[in-house]
Amino acid sequence: MRIRELFNPLPGNRYLEVTTNVDEISFLLAQMMEDVGGRFNLALYGSSTAEADIKANISYIADTKALPRAMPREHDVVVLKDIYALHEDKDALLSLSYRTLANAAHIIILEKKGILDTKELMQTLEDFEFRAANTIDVVDGYDLVMAKKMHMWGNGL
Repeated sequence: MRIRELFNPLPGNRYLEVTTNVDEISFLLAQMMEDVGGRFNLALYGSSTAEADIKANISYIADTKALPRAMPREHDVVVLKDIYALHEDKDALLSLSYRTLANAAHIIILEKKGILDTKELMQTLEDFEFRAANTIDVVDGYDLVMAKKMHMWGNGL
């Protein structure tokens, strides 16, 4: 899987995936965290339930008005997959992502091709103090936008 190239998991890292469904990306993230003694948190929206054999701390979120629970600077990567376009409060979702990321950590937003206006999203990420926003074509059928929370920039967290 080419998306694997975007990650450099280190011992003790914590990754958060916020999504509507568990798929091969979820299993890849879980495996990467297990391999380095890290922690994989999975926030799952909707009525679907996660596979029993995924190694993750799973929280279920009833509707797209609610936000996942995450502590400040708790995560080294946040992946928003198939949820950004559906979420009723995109600004709150991006704010939560910013707060929960450690300094120099990445946010990755994945949506099925054609759903996102990637240029607008990159500007929105800049507005929320994420830097170096970029599109990367590594997952078939998906648009991927990645940006970084920089140390001592922006919102001060």
